[in-house]
Amino acid sequence: MHETPTDQPKAAIRVIRFGVQSHRGPEDSFRVETLKENALERELGLFDSTMLVAGSMIGSGIFIVPAAMARQLGSAGWLLADWLIAGLMTVTAALSYGELAAMMPRAGGQYVYLREAWSPLWGFLYGWTLFLVIQTGTIAAVAVAFARYLGFLCPSVSEDRYLFGPWRFCNHYALSLSTAQFVGIALILALTWSNLRGIRYGKLVQNIFTVAKIGALVTVIGLGFLAGWNSQAVRSNFSRFWTPHNASPVIPGLGLESGFGLFIALGVTLVGPLLSSDAWNSVTFSAGEVRNPKRTVPLALAWGTMLVVGLYLCANLAYLVVLPLAQVQHAPSDRVAAAALEAIFPSAGGAVIALLIMISTCGCINGMTLSGSRAFYAMAQDGLFFRPARTLNRAHVPGAALVFQGAWASFLVLLRTYDPLTGTYGNLYSNLLDYVISAALLFYFLTIAGLFRLRRLRPHAERTHHAWGYPVIPALYLLGSGILLFVLLAYRPATTIPGLVIVLIGLPVYLLVRRN
Repeated sequence: MHETPTDQPKAAIRVIRFGVQSHRGPEDSFRVETLKENALERELGLFDSTMLVAGSMIGSGIFIVPAAMARQLGSAGWLLADWLIAGLMTVTAALSYGELAAMMPRAGGQYVYLREAWSPLWGFLYGWTLFLVIQTGTIAAVAVAFARYLGFLCPSVSEDRYLFGPWRFCNHYALSLSTAQFVGIALILALTWSNLRGIRYGKLVQNIFTVAKIGALVTVIGLGFLAGWNSQAVRSNFSRFWTPHNASPVIPGLGLESGFGLFIALGVTLVGPLLSSDAWNSVTFSAGEVRNPKRTVPLALAWGTMLVVGLYLCANLAYLVVLPLAQVQHAPSDRVAAAALEAIFPSAGGAVIALLIMISTCGCINGMTLSGSRAFYAMAQDGLFFRPARTLNRAHVPGAALVFQGAWASFLVLLRTYDPLTGTYGNLYSNLLDYVISAALLFYFLTIAGLFRLRRLRPHAERTHHAWGYPVIPALYLLGSGILLFVLLAYRPATTIPGLVIVLIGLPVYLLVRRN
């Protein structure tokens, strides 16, 4: 393709050659692959990268998810245990990714790891699912969550106040533009625009929002322990720490009394904290803009995930020292954080938590907007994404990739589901996110399995950072995630199978793209 002067960065292109073992030839045969390192600006230091990890992880889940988990697990002990298991899985995966990040410190992150460990097909299937749902669907969901909490302060912002539609184009789907959807799309476009101006603007916005929401979350935790300590709630929650009561069965007929029933319930409910902790891999997508990435990216993965996991555990403890478990289980609209603050400040608690969540969601969307576009940029470099996304704009960021990502996320906000039995509208991205949780877990599994494969394929490759506890710790992650995938497939097929189908639909798309 002929590139115009503005498409071609002024900085010289440096050609990097490295040996990659052929998947088709004998074990000692190698193919030489030529990659271009475009003029991405290395502006992210350790603090910036850590804030990108933490800011992308902390959205609205920690303020809502514990309510549903408490209903299904029925005890404070198992609630905290599930968050601890999810935290250990997240940190373990992040520590394993550190080795891959040090080996391949380029834009694209997990897409590149899957491509190099397995094949371009697996890299594409991950990038396809990332663009179709994982990254853009999460951006859409978090943007509407921002609008919902803005609606708490400004009632005119509502999903029931329509500027357009709803227009049903078939029995179960519709298009609409409510005031809440308008706000969500405006937020997506505003943060996309700020990232189009350059990595300096993107990181500044990210740092401000992440520092603000970490400080606010620490304040909520401190208020819970210092001002909201409820002796009656503490006695009730911790005297029957492991004994389930008033639990809603996750699987009909399979109670928590049996060890097997409890095991299945822990596995199914683990989806909530894992989704709330997701997007920790965002910094790997932006490795091409990190200073000294072989050292910085592994450290940012470790520090960022451990920081957020610690905050999440402390937040759940704060809820449990303020509210009896029954109030956690039945918090209005599952807003357990709002219920806790309203117990401390009856008149202002709801407004405070609304502002906190709005700050949190802005930081989350910005982090995912900044990082996700770099994955699509790397795919375009390989000819596996829209061709304009392979170039950088004048601010040395993948402008076209940012635009494609923001446009698709905005479109997902507009799409609605419709239930003809109840006459109610839902959000399509919510269904899609339910579907791809298992798919995202599958790609994490394959990436860490790729760590073992690359150790065998490239034993002499430079590894400035080694996966902590290798091979035991990464193997334990593979065992845990493999069991969880099996549990979800067996006991949540309605949401697991569609996610795998979304991944598989990418196969003919890949063949078509490669053919063209």
